[in-house]
Amino acid sequence: MKIHFIGIGGIGISGLAKYLRAQGIEISGSDIAEGSATKYLRAQGVSINIPHNAAAITNQDLVIHSAIIKPDNVEVQEAIKKGIKVLSRKEAIASILKEKRVFSVCGAHGKSTTSAILSSIFPHFGAIIGADSKEFGSNVREAKSESIIFEADESDKSFLNSNPYYAIIPNAEPEHMESYNHDLNEFYGAYRQFIHTAKKRIFNLSDPFLQSLKTIQAITLNPQSDITNIRFEIHNDEPQTSFEFKDYGIFKVWGFGEHMAQNASLAILCAIDELGIDALEEIRTNLAHFKGIKKRFDIIAKGITTIIDDYAHHPTEILATLKSVAIYNQLKPHQKVIAIWQPHKYSRVLDNLQAFVDCFANLCDELVILPVWKAGESHVDIDFASLFMRYNPIFATHLKREGDCITLFDGKDSIKTLQNAIIIGLGAGDITYQLRGEK
Repeated sequence: MKIHFIGIGGIGISGLAKYLRAQGIEISGSDIAEGSATKYLRAQGVSINIPHNAAAITNQDLVIHSAIIKPDNVEVQEAIKKGIKVLSRKEAIASILKEKRVFSVCGAHGKSTTSAILSSIFPHFGAIIGADSKEFGSNVREAKSESIIFEADESDKSFLNSNPYYAIIPNAEPEHMESYNHDLNEFYGAYRQFIHTAKKRIFNLSDPFLQSLKTIQAITLNPQSDITNIRFEIHNDEPQTSFEFKDYGIFKVWGFGEHMAQNASLAILCAIDELGIDALEEIRTNLAHFKGIKKRFDIIAKGITTIIDDYAHHPTEILATLKSVAIYNQLKPHQKVIAIWQPHKYSRVLDNLQAFVDCFANLCDELVILPVWKAGESHVDIDFASLFMRYNPIFATHLKREGDCITLFDGKDSIKTLQNAIIIGLGAGDITYQLRGEK
């Protein structure tokens, strides 16, 4: 079978492409610009067209495109002209996963981390994750297996197409409400559908919605009673959380915070159910292979100035990340903590406005606010200066990194240089490239 991917450089589409290639399918692709994913695939012998070109559509059996590709795309039009089936990523997921044992991880927060931890525990399973695991340097574990760890996406309801064998849910906090007509009944109805589709279910009962599903048979985690003696350590400047889990002994996982212990515990519960209690030492050993994921508490500079890149773009995520920063600063003290926040989407800011205002409280010494990353939305006037007045924030248009120094700019004018601190960048836009000196 031959499949062509339009938008193959994106994290979601490249994940499908890499995975299907590992299953023996011949793939090709295109994108508007070169990126790390296109370079990797090209090095593997995959035919990649930059930019999109109708000539890329030849004799493929199927064309799959990313969500941002419009019907008038030249390759879509050429495929239709040639009678080749065209599917969106959301539509393709159902077909790709229908014959697989899918360990489907879904939730507003923690799904990438939990998916990557599961992939460490099950190294022989395939995996498609929404971020690059540092263990194997990719968003895909390119293994040929009937079992797959899959990070399912609730943002566009595509998690409903993931054919879950296991439904593993760290939380079900309302997010991406624009996809659910801002209707909580519709939102939770989708989660119920996802849950009922699964053969097995693993819930974190710290989430109120999951706690309410008392009639649904599930393996459950009760963090307050199941996780004890949490300790935080630094090894080679990298964070580590150790904890006791039920009567299974001590486990250690990369990262800081109670949420890391909870994500790891969900993965452990899944592994015990899948492999049996006799595999406990194997689970413990494999868990230690997890090294974090790119852009999640990603320490990109170490020393007197420590720079951390984090994808957190929701108040709950920001709060958890800043608490982890506080732990890091206790164990390895710095002069101060500086948070640089790039708000992501006007709709998300407005849906969680007060929570965004509150989540920085007492957890940073300085707050820098960058312009909202629009993500295709129209401009909305938000008075950040008044809303965040208590923090006396610095407003910058962008930043540049040189070595261990970060310089803030207002247009062409530099306004401040940041150093000798823990500097944490927060957001899902282009802040990651600015922090890494790539933009």
